Amino acid sequence: MDIEDDDDDEGGALSSSSFTSSLSKPRVVVDRTPSRRQRPRLEALRQQLQKDQAIRPTDFVKNSRNTKSPNDEIEKKSRKEDDKEDKKRRLEELMERLETLPLPEEPLTDTFGRQHSYLRISLSERCNLRCLYCMPEDGVPLQPAENLLSNQEILKLASWFHDQGVNKIRLTGGEPLLRKDLVELVAGLNQLQNLDQIGMTTNGVTLSKLLPELVDAGMTHINISLDSLDADKFARLTRRPPAYHERVMEAIEDCAKYLPYRTKVNCVVMPDNVDEMEAFAEMTRQLPVDIRFIEYMPFNDNLWQPDGFISYKQMQRQLPGLQRIDDGPNDTTKWWQLSAKNNNDKGRALGRIGFITSMSDHFCGTCNRLRLTADGQLKVCLFGETEVSLRDLMRQEEGGSTDMLKKVIHYAVQRKHFKLGGHKDMIDLKAHSTENRPMILIGG
Repeated sequence: MDIEDDDDDEGGALSSSSFTSSLSKPRVVVDRTPSRRQRPRLEALRQQLQKDQAIRPTDFVKNSRNTKSPNDEIEKKSRKEDDKEDKKRRLEELMERLETLPLPEEPLTDTFGRQHSYLRISLSERCNLRCLYCMPEDGVPLQPAENLLSNQEILKLASWFHDQGVNKIRLTGGEPLLRKDLVELVAGLNQLQNLDQIGMTTNGVTLSKLLPELVDAGMTHINISLDSLDADKFARLTRRPPAYHERVMEAIEDCAKYLPYRTKVNCVVMPDNVDEMEAFAEMTRQLPVDIRFIEYMPFNDNLWQPDGFISYKQMQRQLPGLQRIDDGPNDTTKWWQLSAKNNNDKGRALGRIGFITSMSDHFCGTCNRLRLTADGQLKVCLFGETEVSLRDLMRQEEGGSTDMLKKVIHYAVQRKHFKLGGHKDMIDLKAHSTENRPMILIGG
């Protein structure tokens, strides 16, 4: 999420966006002649037509989205089959072109000299929340289980990437905790020698029960997504019951015990929750966890609009008196810390406060991340629409040779744009958002 600072952002309003303009209702003329009154069915039809003409654009979009005919389903299935065959054909053509080329010496280095050492692996397309910025209200079409990578396939790919220099792996989703064999997968990844981190990003709803097993298996870092400290507001933002909120809060406290200073809470800042930033920040005085505020980013069908965007500069105004601290290499976060409450340093924060400024001040120049979707597609950029299927490559009869895997991945990495998947800014991203997957199908 990357654009450069714009002075216009500084004065941006923090009010909720209005996504459509209301239309004035058409003037209704009622004929009172006796002949009209004597024909009630015709009059009822006219009144219904008048109501239909006055329907709001938002109603039409919602109704059209939820109305599916048998022909729609047939066409959708046909498009999926055509897309599947097209991807298969393109992969075969790519392999044919790469067959005679020499093996790349540094397959994970792109044309801008960026060495990729961080792999994010999505484990599921399913989620038990419906967050506004991540998933369409009606959900997303799920693929059959056989289309998703198995643990064996994930471990094979992780091992290859590790051999090429990846030292940090993060498991994402969807919701990774919905994967039944998650603990076994973490234990398998932990067998990779000299792997610095095995992290996971989760909504935390079911985390507490499994956390001890995950830590024992080798989990080193946890990120928990939480966008409100108020249960009712949480329910509105996630479209799920307020009771889930208590589970997430418990998970944060449990992570502070099991993984102190290795737990982060991620909050996407929107007009609905910008007033909670100070309360979120104060959590770092009580718990050894980091709080990260994330700029809202445009994705396929996630309701993003420019007037609902809260920039880094606007966020900073909500938290005066922060102290700047050092960022790490390849860090996506600008790190700060709450000041001590008095001269005796009492009240010094245990955790840090970070800002992920993907839209207003991007960090693409030091990007070291690659993404593997749950169905085995390699995405070299979160915002790029191009993908290559490592799943199909591995599932070929010959099992997908290591040499060809190296060539295909190198080819994909070489095509990585310098910033934002080749887009100019967040407005350009919004304009082309339907060309990319929804966030939940990429992996958070």
